[in-house]
Amino acid sequence: MAIADDLKKTLTDPTPLYFAAGTADLAVQQAKKVPGLIDQLRAEAPARIEAVKNADTKAVQEKAKVAQEAVTAKVAEVLGAIDPKKLGETAQDLALRGVGVAAEYAVRAKETYDKVAEHGEQAVRAWRGEVADEIVDIAGAVEPEPETAPAAEASADDAAAGDAAGEKPAARKNGVRRGTAKKATVTAGDES
Repeated sequence: MAIADDLKKTLTDPTPLYFAAGTADLAVQQAKKVPGLIDQLRAEAPARIEAVKNADTKAVQEKAKVAQEAVTAKVAEVLGAIDPKKLGETAQDLALRGVGVAAEYAVRAKETYDKVAEHGEQAVRAWRGEVADEIVDIAGAVEPEPETAPAAEASADDAAAGDAAGEKPAARKNGVRRGTAKKATVTAGDES
């Protein structure tokens, strides 16, 4: 039963759907920023290209050589400091640190997942509200507010004039008479 309950809970949990909606909403928000970034890059590109063209290649090569020497010296220093006896302890210490870092990242991932799911839930609520507003607007355009129709008033006046003249009101257009409907109901009730 515990497996069935867990499965039911998993299948009825809307959080993954909210996470997907939140991710989509955040992606749309970021996509809206792209045109501005493209315009900024277009504006800055000529100056950057000109700076690269005017750069002294010898100075760049010298900086790269200095950086390479610094990296080589640091690697030699680290490798020289390694003691083979302490290597096992260091490996175990690094493994424990790795587990701790992995646990920390798992907690951060869960927090981020929850934040995005919450954002998605709010986005879905906003979308539903916007859709409801749009439906009300469309319904208002399709079915305008009922007004007192002059035709309805005219038919009421005609009926009153007909009653005064002693005429019968016009027969219903659908052809259903009330008397037959009542008899059919009574007959159906007698058969029970």
